[in-house]
Amino acid sequence: MKKILLVEDDPNLGMLLQDYLQLKGKFDIVLCVDGEEGLRAFNKQTFDLCILDVMMPKKDGFALGKEIRKMNESVPIIFATAKAMMEDKASAYDLGGDDYITKPFRIEELLLRINALLKRASVKEVKPAEPVQCQFQIGSYSFDYTTQMIQHNGQQQKLSTKEAELLQLLCLKQNAVLTREEALLSIWHDDNYFNGRSMDVFLSKLRKYLKEDPKVEILNVHGKGYKLLVN
Repeated sequence: MKKILLVEDDPNLGMLLQDYLQLKGKFDIVLCVDGEEGLRAFNKQTFDLCILDVMMPKKDGFALGKEIRKMNESVPIIFATAKAMMEDKASAYDLGGDDYITKPFRIEELLLRINALLKRASVKEVKPAEPVQCQFQIGSYSFDYTTQMIQHNGQQQKLSTKEAELLQLLCLKQNAVLTREEALLSIWHDDNYFNGRSMDVFLSKLRKYLKEDPKVEILNVHGKGYKLLVN
C-alpha cells in the first residue's frame, strides 16, 4: 500500500480527501493540519508521494516542499492551492514540485494525477538510468548538471532543479533545435499551456544567467522551440 503525506489546514477538506483517497485509491493517508506537523511526519516516516496545501499557518506549502526536497530529491510532490497566478505555478515547479492543482478541484482529478505520478515514479525505479552527459562547457561558462551549478569567471550560480534540467536539454542539443514539446514532456511530462508559460519563466532566468558571454544565446525558433547557440 502506497503511503501519502497529505498536509491540509482545512479540517473538512482534509478529512474528505483522506477518506476518499483511502477508499478509492487504496492509499495509506497521513493527514497533517499545518506545515510544521507535516515536516515532523516526513522526518519520521517514508512516503511515496506528498500533497501540500500552499496557504497554511506556521509553515506554508512552498516552504515545506523546499524542506522535503532537500531531504528527498525524488518523492513526487503535488501542490494544491486556490492561487492560480502563473508566478505561483512557476514557484511550485521551481521548488521541485511535480504537479500543481488549483482549488476548487474534483477529487477524481486529484486521484488521476496521483496515480500518474506514482506510475511514473515506479517506472524510474525499475528502469536503470542511462548514462547522460552532466558536464558542459557553454562558451566561457561551465555547467555541472549534477550539482546544478553554473560557473563563470570565479562566480557561481546555483540553479533550481527545473532550470538545471532545461539547461541540460539545451546543452545536449547545442546549436540544434530543442522542440517545445520535447522539453515540456521531458521535464513537466505534460505540454499544456500552463506548463509552457512556466517554462518561459525558466528560459528567461537562464538567459540572465548566461548574459555575460555575448557568444552565448538562447534563441526562440518560431513555431518549433529553442536553440542554445554558442558561436
